Amino acid sequence: MDSVSQVLTKIQDVMTTRLFTINETPISIASVFVFVLVLSAFVIFAKFLSKSVLHRIFVRTKMEIGTQYTLRRMTEYLIMVIGAIVAFQVLGIDLSGLAVIFGLLSVGIGFGLQNITSNFISGLILLFEQPIKVGDRVTVGDTEGDVMEINMRSTTVRSLNNISIIIPNSEFIASQVINWSHSDKKVRLDIDVGVSYNSNLDHVLQALKQVANENPEVLAIPEPEVHLREFGDSSWNMRLRIWIENPKRHPYVRSAINCAIVRIFRKKNIEIPFPQRDLHMRSPLPLPLSKEQVS
Repeated sequence: MDSVSQVLTKIQDVMTTRLFTINETPISIASVFVFVLVLSAFVIFAKFLSKSVLHRIFVRTKMEIGTQYTLRRMTEYLIMVIGAIVAFQVLGIDLSGLAVIFGLLSVGIGFGLQNITSNFISGLILLFEQPIKVGDRVTVGDTEGDVMEINMRSTTVRSLNNISIIIPNSEFIASQVINWSHSDKKVRLDIDVGVSYNSNLDHVLQALKQVANENPEVLAIPEPEVHLREFGDSSWNMRLRIWIENPKRHPYVRSAINCAIVRIFRKKNIEIPFPQRDLHMRSPLPLPLSKEQVS
């Protein structure tokens, strides 16, 4: 029993050993352990509340998915902040402990955490301003995909190849981003095609209009339009302008329209010409004879 009590006493001594002091409050291993335990409990509670309780409530409403996600995220962050305040109180540090947090943050920035801080602030801007939302179809650089998750540091975009791409939040604030789903989800597609100068122009206009009207994903309002865009070197350059409801379907609709154009042009004997170049040859000019050649 004495040996057990001695071990417990040594453990107690180790746990209560002062590591450092904050605002004249001694910090020991035990207090750090309690701090982490309290903070972890709040984090777990925040995740549970967001993914279970709030998710079930929002599913029954007609609220947009992006707005639901923003409210859930902000609820998580609020509970975590409250948890941090309570954890500091457990350590014996009053509300002025918040100043310690910002002090540590400024020290972190000085040690090269500017990028992390920038991404965190950018994440808050994305959640509040909502230039992009969860479920939106976006194009960032050469990457097109759907926004799956907006976290504190980065945003997850699932590409068309079903690959998750982790993009820093600051990229969405500092760079140009194409949001296919922002505000009005209707998008316009311009499909260009060249036809031979020997074609019947009225037949070409009717064929392109027919292709648009027969596709079930093309909207009747706004009405499809056909334009003779310019006179090319070997073709009339036509443009079929259509509108679709679902921006995520634009690659498939474009492909379907292109295939339909090929079929109807062949059926109506409308030629899509190959690029042509005329090469004119001429005889070289005779060179003057030298004195040796003359003699």
